[in-house]
Amino acid sequence: MKTPTAYLAGPYGFSEAGRSFYRELFVPLVCDAGFDVLDPWTLTPPALIEEASTLPYGEERRERWREVNRVIGENNARAIRDADIVVAVLDGPDVESGTAAEIGYGAALGKPVIGYRGDFRLAADNEGSMVNIQVEYFIHASGGSIAPTLDLLRTELARFRHRLSVR
Repeated sequence: MKTPTAYLAGPYGFSEAGRSFYRELFVPLVCDAGFDVLDPWTLTPPALIEEASTLPYGEERRERWREVNRVIGENNARAIRDADIVVAVLDGPDVESGTAAEIGYGAALGKPVIGYRGDFRLAADNEGSMVNIQVEYFIHASGGSIAPTLDLLRTELARFRHRLSVR
């Protein structure tokens, strides 16, 4: 049987602290739950990003970033299409906009979305939700859930792994 795949949506790759948590805890947790990881932070060759970021400020740099942005977007969209599930980080004062888009895209494709929100700050639109209303709606409409701890995320991943294995 083919190992199921999980696309990891979230903002952890933007900061040094986030990258450390992501690489040392988050990715291994998803792998240990029996999923192959489709990691958007590794789908685009670093040389493309490095080339754009080292150009001097100006029109050539902006145009190169436009090209790289299209490649990043295409790679991530393809990975979401190829994934069996989407695992989305919901931390922060609001769900990061790219993560919200990936949640919506995955849900529209019929992929179950599992959210992880280990952040204790209030970030909901009202006391009836945990995060943005539409984000939460698409997660639940996909058949997914939101886990408030890594232990509960591990439990949810095991549940989805089992569901995928009995299909």
